[in-house]
Amino acid sequence: MLEVDDVTGRIESIGFCCRECGACCRRVAEDSNLVLVSPAEIRAIMAATGMAWEEIAEPYPDFITAGTGGEYTLAWCIRRTDEACIFLHGGRCSIYVHRPWICRTYPFMLVDDDLAVSECPGLGAPLSPCDAHDAAADLCRRQAAEAEEEAGIRAVFREAVVPPGKRAVIDSEGMKVLDG
Repeated sequence: MLEVDDVTGRIESIGFCCRECGACCRRVAEDSNLVLVSPAEIRAIMAATGMAWEEIAEPYPDFITAGTGGEYTLAWCIRRTDEACIFLHGGRCSIYVHRPWICRTYPFMLVDDDLAVSECPGLGAPLSPCDAHDAAADLCRRQAAEAEEEAGIRAVFREAVVPPGKRAVIDSEGMKVLDG
């Protein structure tokens, strides 16, 4: 894994300032605003909003056929309307303080040992060394949280048996068989 100092200089040289345009929250192409979330992130949003799990999250849309004839997916996503994330209200994020890691670190992402950058109107804006360091620290914390979630999924997956004809989500907390 990359260290904060490995990433800070690259982020500072790219530059970024969120324009609060909400473009990353809107659907501009199929799955362009697909936000993967961990069970811990869903629970934090539940605590902050009073909403139920199924009001916040939906299964990641790509299912894999299990040997039992059932299907499973390995992730949750924030629910969306046809136009945008359900938490985008009046062009602003209604759960900003509790937003998931992917939103908190956008447009940056660590992929293996490299910094990936998504398209965003805020790129290229001057960024202070302190702000670049904070962004890099968030990215490293995100990468660690994602690695922990992946390890949990692997542990659950080894024991999971999807019921025949059912659909399920396998995450770090267990296997959740979906209704309908």
